[in-house]
Amino acid sequence: MTRALALCALVAALLAGTATAAPSPADLESQLVCPVCGTTLDQSDAPIAQRMKRYIRQRLAAGASEKQIKAELVDQFGPAVLAEPPKRGFDLLAWLLPLAALAVGIVVVGALAWTWSRRRDSGGEAREPDLDPDLERRVDEELARYED
Repeated sequence: MTRALALCALVAALLAGTATAAPSPADLESQLVCPVCGTTLDQSDAPIAQRMKRYIRQRLAAGASEKQIKAELVDQFGPAVLAEPPKRGFDLLAWLLPLAALAVGIVVVGALAWTWSRRRDSGGEAREPDLDPDLERRVDEELARYED
């Protein structure tokens, strides 16, 4: 009996985990950009942004998926309406270049730190340059005057 209950609970948990919630207008508005002001729809109050928000709400009420609504808005306004660039083709560079720059930066900083640490280790303590004997004698005399 307890095995059957455990099995039923497991199946119910798995089914509940796979259910997807309907997209909310706020989620979709944060993924799209106003063509006039360049901010996301959830931050924009431009007239075109207001119309786009109404359109999103109407399409969601009609049962359209998030993907369908995005595709319709891209068809109407172009790919610049997406807040994040597509992860394919030439637009993939927008995702890869910052990562490549970060990797290069890490390598450069690491190489500089390694070089700096090697330079400090090879000479031991930083050695002060020798003073001119005449200047050294004068410094010693001046120090002796203040020590008395």
